[in-house]
Amino acid sequence: MKFCTAALVISLGSVAAFNPAFVGKTSTALNAAAVQMTRFDRLKKSYKGPKVETSDAGLDFSYDDFAAAVAETDYAFNRNDVVKGVCVEYDKAGGAIVDIGAKASAYLPFAESALIQEQGDSIENLVNLDEDMEFQIISDEDENGQLLVSVRRIQYRQAWEKVTAQQASDEVFDAKVIAVNRGGAICSVQGLRAFLPGSHLTGQLPTEDLIGQTLPLKFLEVNQEGNKLVVSNRRAVVEQQMADLSRGDIVEGVVKALKPYGAFVEVGGMSGLLHISQISYDRIDDLEKVLQPGLQVKCMIIDHDKVNGRIALSTKTLEPEPGDMMKDPSKVFDMAEETAKKYHERMEQERKAREEAARDIVLGLGDSLDDLGVNGDDEEGSASSDPLADVSDNLDSLLS
Repeated sequence: MKFCTAALVISLGSVAAFNPAFVGKTSTALNAAAVQMTRFDRLKKSYKGPKVETSDAGLDFSYDDFAAAVAETDYAFNRNDVVKGVCVEYDKAGGAIVDIGAKASAYLPFAESALIQEQGDSIENLVNLDEDMEFQIISDEDENGQLLVSVRRIQYRQAWEKVTAQQASDEVFDAKVIAVNRGGAICSVQGLRAFLPGSHLTGQLPTEDLIGQTLPLKFLEVNQEGNKLVVSNRRAVVEQQMADLSRGDIVEGVVKALKPYGAFVEVGGMSGLLHISQISYDRIDDLEKVLQPGLQVKCMIIDHDKVNGRIALSTKTLEPEPGDMMKDPSKVFDMAEETAKKYHERMEQERKAREEAARDIVLGLGDSLDDLGVNGDDEEGSASSDPLADVSDNLDSLLS
């Protein structure tokens, strides 16, 4: 076959050399000879492979059911969707590879691995391998079909839910100070940054020494839409201390301000009023001669308002002798506990005396009524013992 083809080509070439008009026909013949297929090529082209017969006998579903289930399954992964997945590998860049069932593995950046991240934390400390977790998709697919996912954003929403519930219950909670500024301090509450105004900080100033301390707090404002969280240390301290305070207790405080009607004394973060009439038994014409701002004082609680965190104070009840606050205030403070004890004993004696007097009055009235009953029996007999005996039950007689 090959020999015949070669001979044909040689003969055609010879003819073309002596007959130029025959060149076109020669080219066509050569192309036809070149594309001529062999028997093996023809068999290969027509071969369809071994015939495989499929059957769904013995199965709970048919191939049509399987095809329909695949068609109905939604494999779309959209931005902001929350999906379940598993971290399968830590990445050298600091993130993690996550299997969420997509056509390509998702990527969890370190910054999105947790809401609370301490200095020095690594991805190994924040997420575990082969552990089912929820992830939020935060990007569209890139050219490789990979998605970015986040754990931090899920924890962020959960933190706001917890904070809102805490505000509704108005409970006291502890939080760590993580930073300070000119206006106050920044605290970490459920991983969120909360502002603690300096005016609501009890017993200390917002300095660098405050960083790292854990303080009792209560909420002043919770605004998720405005991303605003304001807390108060003063409210928490006042509530805790007011629960332990009662009338007659001796407390220590610092004079903060003087007013014409008295002095304001800070007692454990609370502001108490020491009225001018409660400073001394003697009349005070010039308050500044007795008290000055910054003076350490001891006072007795004579009244309190636990709801609003207000207390009324007195030093005159601690005077060993009337007028001692005018003459020697330090003596009053040094003997405060001893004087208070005597004051309470005197008050108890006066209380018992009042009770005795009241009981005597009641008993005296009883004796008087008995005497009136005896005299009535002697003069008018038993029929007149009823004070309503002479009153007629006939309404017509009353109206006539």
